[in-house]
Amino acid sequence: MTLTAPTQSPAGPVPPAPAPPRRKRTVGATGTASRTLISAVDLQRHRTLYFLALGATLVVFTLVFLFPLYWMVTSAVKSPAEYAQSTPTFIPESWHPETYATAWTNMRIAKYFTNTVFYAVGGWLLSLVVDVGVAYALSKLKPVFGRVVLGAMLASLMLPAAALLVPAYKTVVDVPLFHVNLLNTPWALWLPAAANAFNVYVLKRFFDQIPDDLLDAAAIDGAGRLRQLWSIVLPLSRPVLGVTSIFIIVAMWKDFLWPLLVLQDPESQTLSVALARLANTSQVPPTELMAGLAIASVPMIVVFLIFQRSIIGGLSAGSLKG
Repeated sequence: MTLTAPTQSPAGPVPPAPAPPRRKRTVGATGTASRTLISAVDLQRHRTLYFLALGATLVVFTLVFLFPLYWMVTSAVKSPAEYAQSTPTFIPESWHPETYATAWTNMRIAKYFTNTVFYAVGGWLLSLVVDVGVAYALSKLKPVFGRVVLGAMLASLMLPAAALLVPAYKTVVDVPLFHVNLLNTPWALWLPAAANAFNVYVLKRFFDQIPDDLLDAAAIDGAGRLRQLWSIVLPLSRPVLGVTSIFIIVAMWKDFLWPLLVLQDPESQTLSVALARLANTSQVPPTELMAGLAIASVPMIVVFLIFQRSIIGGLSAGSLKG
């Protein structure tokens, strides 16, 4: 291999030409190179078409999701004659906002609203205690048949919910070993809600990301397993606990079929079941029924609007190791 000496000039040796500057990669907010479905060159070339397609998609999805809510809210303020017209009116011709107050009184929404809140709060507390305990045991205590139990729990997620209604109902009617009938009691809702394999799986995946060195250090200082759970695991798991709580409360609030089966006493029914029962009677005008449905949907819409970032952040927390 022949080496060439640097060229000489009357003023001295000529330095080599500087290397061309390297192109910088686009770095996102996370410090890594950003990769998108559409390259930057194509985006600049078809910028107008891209934003037109994006805007049209957002408008279509917004209409699909918000139009049923708009129809429910506006149908409640119509007169019964206008509501019964064969040609629907998208904008009410006459406004009757007092229908909401009438529905609140005549349909006893306050009573069923209180029942639903009681069931949701109780189910949330019991579900957190059971699901956190199971997830902590599978993640950190490492029981002998832990993998088998986890696999059986995940396999239950593959079954349709309708296939589990009959076995669950027979279990509630006559609880094995105790032979107790739980119909028309809160436990008929709370116990099946606590046995949620999805929540256990989400919690376990997050607990797996907590370093065992922290628990070993606590054990050296004399902390037992429960102390480690209460003082170390739970404070570090606030994001996933928040999103799991939202899932539990929303599921308890909007559930209809299971409360319809196990809450046969009208005084103990949830709001969704009571509205469905009142809809089958001729004493409730359809506009009042729509008002009741609108009132029942408000709490969960507010919860979603407030905690939507927590839902996304809680699901992604612990999925990547920093």
